[in-house]
Amino acid sequence: MNEAVQLPIDVTRIQQVLPHRYPFLLVDRVVEFEAHKRIVAHKNVTINEPCFQGHFPGHPVMPGVLVIEALAQAGGILTQLSRGTVADNKLFYLVKIDNARFSRMVVPGDVLELHVEIKRIIRTMTFYTCVARVAGELVASADVLCAETEKE
Repeated sequence: MNEAVQLPIDVTRIQQVLPHRYPFLLVDRVVEFEAHKRIVAHKNVTINEPCFQGHFPGHPVMPGVLVIEALAQAGGILTQLSRGTVADNKLFYLVKIDNARFSRMVVPGDVLELHVEIKRIIRTMTFYTCVARVAGELVASADVLCAETEKE
């Protein structure tokens, strides 16, 4: 998987670098990528998502924790693509979330834009600065720390 990164990256390629699958794969496409620096990815939010059955009936809102998880997954894609590695033997765990802010609800029909930058790498952990937008409007931001481990 060390070939040049061709944009956009579709969900089939994303599944090569992330172990997540339905219903928990929260990134549909990568539209911008700078190795070891930044990524912009999209999540197409649809009414068919399982979370909308209960959050909230008659007023569907994407849970903020899923917005943060989508940002963390985009960070995992950034790290994996930068290294040219696949999901076969590595897992990335969310370790810490700082400065999480939510400024607008995400609803079915939105395209969630996931902007993630690597702030620093400490051994097997990567610290990301993350911003989520819908149609250019800020919906959430957070600093996220993820740790890499070997699959057992």
